[in-house]
Amino acid sequence: MMGGMASEETRTMTTPTQPEASRKTGGAAPRTWATRLVVIGIMLSALNLRPAITSLGALLEEVRDGLGMSGSVAGLLTSVPSLCFAVFGVTAPRLARRFGPAAVVCAGMAAIAVGLAVRPYAGSTGGFLAASALALMGIAVSNVLMPVIVKHWFPDRVGSMTGLYSMFLACGTSIAAATTVPVTRALGGDWQSGLVVWAVLAAAAVVPWLPVLRERGTADPAPSRRSATAASRHGGPAEEAAPALRITRSRTAWALAAFFGLQATAAYITMGWMAQIFRDSGVSAGTAGVLLAVTMAMGVPLAFVIPRLATRLPQQGPIVLALGACGLAGYAGLYFAPAAGAWAWALLLGISNCSFPLALTMVGMRAKTGAGVAQLSAFAQSTGYLISIPGPLLVGVLYQSSGGWGLPIALMAALMVPQMAVGFLAGRDRTVEDEAAASAR
Repeated sequence: MMGGMASEETRTMTTPTQPEASRKTGGAAPRTWATRLVVIGIMLSALNLRPAITSLGALLEEVRDGLGMSGSVAGLLTSVPSLCFAVFGVTAPRLARRFGPAAVVCAGMAAIAVGLAVRPYAGSTGGFLAASALALMGIAVSNVLMPVIVKHWFPDRVGSMTGLYSMFLACGTSIAAATTVPVTRALGGDWQSGLVVWAVLAAAAVVPWLPVLRERGTADPAPSRRSATAASRHGGPAEEAAPALRITRSRTAWALAAFFGLQATAAYITMGWMAQIFRDSGVSAGTAGVLLAVTMAMGVPLAFVIPRLATRLPQQGPIVLALGACGLAGYAGLYFAPAAGAWAWALLLGISNCSFPLALTMVGMRAKTGAGVAQLSAFAQSTGYLISIPGPLLVGVLYQSSGGWGLPIALMAALMVPQMAVGFLAGRDRTVEDEAAASAR
């Protein structure tokens, strides 16, 4: 473990740690409790970054019937997360500079709570989509800023904290997938009640950020644009001013964006449609929800292990290829024997979906500074989610037009090949700052 920490430090550390900054300013005690609250805030926030999606996936058939949706409209509904992440995610760095990352994440959790509370009772497809968009806006900005908060508060533990964050994200994803149907039945079988309960978890995630915001240093909006002395005076980590980064000049940034987009396509197709694939093959609704939960739950242990492993390797390409191979095997199983080998396919696709924590880890490793991480995170995630928008929608169209799952599953498998290729390129040992500087010469 100590060896892993040392490896992470040599790759990611650009600023003194929080305790060191606290000793310089005499604020060790306040910084200690603030850091603990940040850890709690990260964990609770991560829990809320997917239930809005997987809870809907578990009840998609009921929601379609209740709102009178066609298969194509349902496909559009499964594409809304990617669209919102792309549109709103790009605003996250600007909001963070203005208000501070912690304040934006806190507001994001509040938006998730309100959106999830309103959408089941909107009464129409349009209202349901609008309330979902509000919740997804909160998820979008939090998605982008989580790597920034990790880099800002834990510069010498990027792999460990990314693993912790990814593990709780996977927990929230799988818990929502597994329990939404049973909770709905326990509440009388009303799908509205089964969806609205997740607003409570989002409201709880607001709480730990509120006392953190009272300490001005935690909400320091742009440490990279202030002097090290000013950052220390605010109790935050000192970081030297960084020049503007032309992120689009970096090939690694583009490769990481493409990798992020293709893995997001696979993930949101899985979250939105896999339960329905199993149900159409003869699996009961409850079992289909549990199978989806198994897929999501695979990310709990692996999301903690993979980032730590990734930070110890000079290149992450071999991990990308191994995860992609699992995905191809899982899709082959869904195509030929969806019900007979359902548990095996759920496990394999769950392993493949761990490309997400790997992508987050590479965001932290492919930039030298906190400002670079913020720009790379916003670019990779916003561009990536734009790339992922057509996937779930196309699956819905293919499903409705063909009357089966053969063509959609073939599409999923075909997309895995370029995902492996660009992920291998994104895993090379280089930084976006160096590439941007070299291209400017």
